[in-house]
Amino acid sequence: MATLTAARSAPDVRSARRLVVKIGSALLVDRRAGLKQAWLSALALDVAEAKVRGSDVVLVSSGSIALGRKILGLPDGALTLEQSQAAAAVGQIRLARAYEEVLALHGITTAQVLVTLEDTEDRRRYLNSRATMETLLSLGVVPIVNENDTVATDEIRFGDNDRLAAQIAVTVGADQLILLSDVDGFYTANPKEDPTATRFDVVDQITPEIEAMAGDPISGLSKGGMKTKLLAARTAVAGGCAMAIMEGSTLRPLKALAEGAPRTWFVPAADPQVARKRWINAMKPKGELVLDAGAVAALKAGKSLLPAGVTKVTGSFGRGEPVAILSPEGAVLGKGLVRYTSAEARKIAGHRSGEIEAILGYQGRAALVHRDDMVV
Repeated sequence: MATLTAARSAPDVRSARRLVVKIGSALLVDRRAGLKQAWLSALALDVAEAKVRGSDVVLVSSGSIALGRKILGLPDGALTLEQSQAAAAVGQIRLARAYEEVLALHGITTAQVLVTLEDTEDRRRYLNSRATMETLLSLGVVPIVNENDTVATDEIRFGDNDRLAAQIAVTVGADQLILLSDVDGFYTANPKEDPTATRFDVVDQITPEIEAMAGDPISGLSKGGMKTKLLAARTAVAGGCAMAIMEGSTLRPLKALAEGAPRTWFVPAADPQVARKRWINAMKPKGELVLDAGAVAALKAGKSLLPAGVTKVTGSFGRGEPVAILSPEGAVLGKGLVRYTSAEARKIAGHRSGEIEAILGYQGRAALVHRDDMVV
């Protein structure tokens, strides 16, 4: 059910282990003045404070097309695909530089990550993206993510950064996603049209009734209306990630959120780790990995599965597909998403990680099944 008051306690952004923040175009770019430098600098301070608290931070930023069209002097109104891609090409480099400059003042390294819908739908590309993001975050980097509008066509587009942000949140295992928008939450109706509309504090289930309340986009710069935000919320909570919608134009929006600014939280039934483990456990294995006694002990101690501990590989599977993990006696110990194909796994089984490159002819990943992708 949905509640107008906090029947379940709302998350505290200050306690986020891994935080994804989506920034709407209207917050970042002014139609006439261009980039809103003061707002971006204030957001950088929020990000710096989150990093000091120990949170990983990912920024999913709109604004490349809006900024590029301003720089190129393109007229208001709908752009052709070619004009949008040209505006994105100009805007992306300016946007990346702006983030780099404001976050560097706080000693934070940034990285630009451009994705399309294909990168999340294709398993190999999804796993590569996930591994890259995981490595960046482990190194303390703040990735700046945007849809790759310079190459994306309608067939391979997310189409809005609300859903992109939700997909990124699930990909990196975030526990909180904040949509900084031009509205201060989810309402029973469009508050600009219905003065009796009431904002939800917490939504603990997205019902058909809730979906019927969603309206259309309000901002002329933003493509994402409340319907897309609900789609984003559905993706996020299914992956164990809480999602907040809040009005973000105030300076220091994350500080304002922590201090009780109006917002709506969509809360999941489980945290990201539990949700991911349930998802893996529900999969049908495509093959089996038989372990030696040493590998069994390592797994029970919370370690990843290395090739050296595998004595036998059966079945036919691709990279990223589920496999059953068996004891030397053939008992099922758990399941996991394997990082090599069945053919590759057979070649490297029983060998140390340092031998993988010599066997396969290229540098592979040390773990056959990473502990984050395993249920034991």
